[in-house]
Amino acid sequence: MRELNAKEITENVAEMCMEAAYYLPNDVYEGLKKGRATEESPVGKVVLDQIISNAEIARAEDRPYCQDTGMTIVFAEIGQDLHITDGLLEDAINEGIAKGYTDGYLRKSVVAEPLFNRKNTQNNTPGVIYTKIVKGDKIDITIAPKGFGSENKSGVKMLVPADGVEGVKKAVMDIIRHAGPNPCPPMVVGIGIGGTMDQAALLSKKALTRSIDERHPMPEYAKLENELLEEINKTGIGPQLGGTTTVLAVNIEWGATHIAGVPVAVTICCHALRHAHRVL
Repeated sequence: MRELNAKEITENVAEMCMEAAYYLPNDVYEGLKKGRATEESPVGKVVLDQIISNAEIARAEDRPYCQDTGMTIVFAEIGQDLHITDGLLEDAINEGIAKGYTDGYLRKSVVAEPLFNRKNTQNNTPGVIYTKIVKGDKIDITIAPKGFGSENKSGVKMLVPADGVEGVKKAVMDIIRHAGPNPCPPMVVGIGIGGTMDQAALLSKKALTRSIDERHPMPEYAKLENELLEEINKTGIGPQLGGTTTVLAVNIEWGATHIAGVPVAVTICCHALRHAHRVL
């Protein structure tokens, strides 16, 4: 049994929050440059130039890539042979979020109660924390801050098996067309298919942590990813003000589901697809 002090988790989470806010992942940065190279709209080219320049300035000056530094989503895979000492896991993670957002001068965007009081917690906690017990004696942590300009345009559709692949495509495209330019495109689209309504949404979030250069290992889903990518880019929504680079990638994850249903969740992320990953 390996021991890990909770304070080490807190310190690493704090660093990861700042890292995710400042440094756009390289796959997304390169995806923006590829989009710029193929963009057909003159206005779209100018917008992409500005987005790319913004990413470069943020990295060089350790400044937030976007003023909305998001609600912090955390995926933690904990080895069953790891014992966390001197504190609870969720407390350690939330203390790390609070430290990272405070020390890094990141915008605090979380309210404690969602409808009536909506009082800001002043440290961006609590985070949305998902845990999974796995083999081994380490903890694998992914931090994924999620801005709400794009989150607000995400959605879930509950389909039946008879709807098939075309029904899934229609459900996705309905959500994308309704979103229009509001999620700050070019976007990355995470899709969860299967499970229950809530699990499909979780799968769509996890899909966004996969590299935009990596297609699904199952050929049928890889084909669907490519088809949706092409169809979305034909909408003309483009980078903010119209064009051919509406989406950089479509990532799909799936899970087992009931014989009567095909839940489909679509999580849209703006071009600020931020995440950080460490294994402790």
